[in-house]
Amino acid sequence: MLSLVAVLLHCLPLAMGYYDICKSWVTSDEGPSWEFYACQPKPVAMKEYVLVKVEPAGITCGEPPERFCTHENPYLCSDECDASNPDLAHPPKLMFDKEEEGLATYWQSVTWSRFPEPLVANITLAWNKSIELTDDIVMTFEYGRPTIMMLEKSLDYGRTWHPYQYYADDCMEAFGMPARRAKELSATSAHRVLCTEEYSHWLGSKKEKDVRFEVRERFAIFAGPDLKRMENLFTRMESAKGLKEFFTLTDLRLRLLRPALGGTYVQRDNLYKYFYALSNIEVTARCKCNLHANACTFRDGSLQCECEHNTTGQDCGKCKKNFRTKSWRAAAYTPTPNGSPNACAATGSAFGNCECYGHSNRCSYIDFLNVVTCVSCKHYTRGQHCQHCRLGFYRNQSAELDDENVCIECNCNQKGSKHDRCNDTGYCDCLDGATGPKCDDCLPGYYWRQGCLPNVCDDEFLICQNGGTCHENQRCLCPNAFKGILCEQPKCDPHHKDCDGACSTCLNLVAVVLGALVGLLSHLRDF
Repeated sequence: MLSLVAVLLHCLPLAMGYYDICKSWVTSDEGPSWEFYACQPKPVAMKEYVLVKVEPAGITCGEPPERFCTHENPYLCSDECDASNPDLAHPPKLMFDKEEEGLATYWQSVTWSRFPEPLVANITLAWNKSIELTDDIVMTFEYGRPTIMMLEKSLDYGRTWHPYQYYADDCMEAFGMPARRAKELSATSAHRVLCTEEYSHWLGSKKEKDVRFEVRERFAIFAGPDLKRMENLFTRMESAKGLKEFFTLTDLRLRLLRPALGGTYVQRDNLYKYFYALSNIEVTARCKCNLHANACTFRDGSLQCECEHNTTGQDCGKCKKNFRTKSWRAAAYTPTPNGSPNACAATGSAFGNCECYGHSNRCSYIDFLNVVTCVSCKHYTRGQHCQHCRLGFYRNQSAELDDENVCIECNCNQKGSKHDRCNDTGYCDCLDGATGPKCDDCLPGYYWRQGCLPNVCDDEFLICQNGGTCHENQRCLCPNAFKGILCEQPKCDPHHKDCDGACSTCLNLVAVVLGALVGLLSHLRDF
């Protein structure tokens, strides 16, 4: 009977789905014991636990009260925003409330009455917890979707920010990068940051409200269009560098950079129809528990993993006291279907592991300093207790200090960065014109050719002269009679058959100079 129970419990993870339970009580020849599995919480709607902040101060409408119009009736400005009237106010909390059917409640910005000063708003969502996206982020706008905006994420509770996706009606003009969609990505580029034009063009329809950050499309690259082969996705999460981290965050920031225009240009005679109105932000995710918990609860003002496998911490990111025989490790999805739990084990008196965070097995006592120092730190660590990262590596903020993956290689692009070192958030020190965390991209006005070079004939910078034409924003194609970066120099070779026009000036000038010299010599001779 006990054997039957053991078999049923062993099969339970498969019956309940992927990584739903953390352990089962099983029996063997050695007696009953716990068998551990990798596990994770179920996805939930994260807007119930979010803290929202809108910047800059005064960007929310209603103080003072203000009229606004709509694109459908641009000169019928009968609507009003008034923060002192609950029926006319549009505070940030309305982005996350439960709406009655047919009645949208929304946050609204001030109008663009100060045009041409940019109308910019930042909306920051914070969870004070690492979470992992499991579905598309959906942002619902009223009165038109912004023509330019970007979504950013933070992995360190808002201390540093990284681009997540760009949105524009013209990606090249707004962000200097071509438009691309998530469905066009491949297995090797599934975590690439894109710019999309899909959600930013003006369609004049109230039905077109949503803007998406497409997570499911990226999952489908591995799990198929119906997401039925999730084991392929989970396996890829373990093997593809940076893929799991791409869907992990602590904070989101939506940067609204230009509102819906209702056309191709701003009508300055009626600026009250330009503003932002956001009615809903859906973020579906699960608590990140490093596959050491299948439940996450909200207590003490934040989400907390209910840790298993003898782990502890908000993200189950370290071993419990007296369970530190070896260094802490996150559980793994592989091998399927149960994964690798990497449970913490009861500890003895392993002095080396405790003092060196598991990165060294040997310690040395320096007598004249009266200190103990770790010897031959592993996992790219250094320092007296292997508590720092080597040059060329930076601290993994989502990992505990005793994690063997605590130090991540900077991986700076050699052509775009000044050196191979980076700061505490993994950003490299870029050369002029280069940008991006690894300095492997170029700022607007530059192009990549073994490093970032300026666009010599970009319309916003320099223009080809004397009839020259710009080739791919990289160089000027000059007429035969001219040369130089911008075709600004005439070719003054009198033997060149195509230099008639360009060299006539040069030859005339030479003749004048020679004539003057002959006259001077003649005068000196007569003298």
